[in-house]
Amino acid sequence: MYRRLFRVALVIACLFAFTNRCPAPIIYRPGEGWTYEPVGTDSAKWVRKRAKEQLQVAQEAFDKHQYRLALKAARRVVKVWKFSDSAGPAQYLIGRCFEARKMDERAFKEYQIALLKYPKLPNYEEVMQRQYAIASRYLGGQWFKLWGYIPFFPSMDRTATLFDQVVRNGPFNPTGPLAQMNIGTAREKQKNYPLAVKAYEKAADRYHDRPAVAADALYRAGKAWEKQAKRAEYDQSIAKAAIDDFQDLAALYPDDKRIPETVKVISSLRTEQARGAYETARFYERYKRWQGALVYYNEVLVKDPNSPFAATARERIELLKPRAEAQRLKIVEYEKNLRAATKAAATNAPPAEPARKK
Repeated sequence: MYRRLFRVALVIACLFAFTNRCPAPIIYRPGEGWTYEPVGTDSAKWVRKRAKEQLQVAQEAFDKHQYRLALKAARRVVKVWKFSDSAGPAQYLIGRCFEARKMDERAFKEYQIALLKYPKLPNYEEVMQRQYAIASRYLGGQWFKLWGYIPFFPSMDRTATLFDQVVRNGPFNPTGPLAQMNIGTAREKQKNYPLAVKAYEKAADRYHDRPAVAADALYRAGKAWEKQAKRAEYDQSIAKAAIDDFQDLAALYPDDKRIPETVKVISSLRTEQARGAYETARFYERYKRWQGALVYYNEVLVKDPNSPFAATARERIELLKPRAEAQRLKIVEYEKNLRAATKAAATNAPPAEPARKK
């Protein structure tokens, strides 16, 4: 116990004894707040009294790959001279510093601040291009970082959010259509095909006056539905949605080179619809619901009479017809008897008892 107290007292004594020798890396400047100054840094070398000169210091440091110094100088411009003409370029330079340090998500956010606060930024288009490039890197598999430093995980959900921001910043800028399509790509990588289709169909509607974009959007929407259809067991409306998109593509853009491919895909999707109807018919048959089974076996022939399931469907139809008819007659008889019993119960009801006198 005494030994522990002695150690604590010794540490405190050392702190007081060497206080005048300790460097003070946290510096406070009136009107600016607190800033970090590494040991040995001379603030006179980088602090300036004018916004333009301070921005020049930041730019020169950035050109020399001194990103920490460039970041500090650029932030000072934004904080001290927030309404000056140098503030916008300084905010852009902050984003460049983070991007150069491989901190892409932070860079994206700083670029977004530049776009929102300084809409008259001379290189507004370049900033959007840089945001698009960052989102594209994440789409390619780059990992998001925990606390901005530790590579943690890739995330297509967050990637789609970044692309969505790019679209909202400039839906009709060159980056807009590309970003909207990449939202769909990110969702496909998640295997979230309904959201992917939603993104593609939005692109087809919004950019209908750009045939190359709209045609590609319809094609990719159909392909996404096709992937989802192969995963769906009984919901064959998905296959119908894919067919509808491919047929829209053929109707609106008949010269598209992918039309022959989509014709083959439509044929395979009709087979897929036949398979779904066949599986549904088997389900009804398993529970001896002959009429329901008969309906879906007939649906197999309607969807694709040449499918591998058609021959079996025809055999089951012939086999189940008598059973379905017998089941139908049985149901009719049951309903008839039920109505008769209900009527008899209504006519033979005992008279109501008279009200008793109080």
